[in-house]
Amino acid sequence: MKHIYKIQNLDCAACALKLEDKIKKVSGVNNCSINFIIQKMTIDFSDNTTLDEVKKVCDKFEDGVKITRIG
Repeated sequence: MKHIYKIQNLDCAACALKLEDKIKKVSGVNNCSINFIIQKMTIDFSDNTTLDEVKKVCDKFEDGVKITRIG
């Protein structure tokens, strides 16, 4: 199941790459891609419970990171 999110409050492109790598390690995530410039994150995951885990990873990674589903 592929979904697109707006991701806000990341400090830099290097942070986006690190967060992308951490999200890829979440159980149930098939793939993750973050475009820092346009603040877009695409995640392919197996079920909706995985999204909760992704949000936890974002919260732990950098305070104030917000993801909002756009597609």
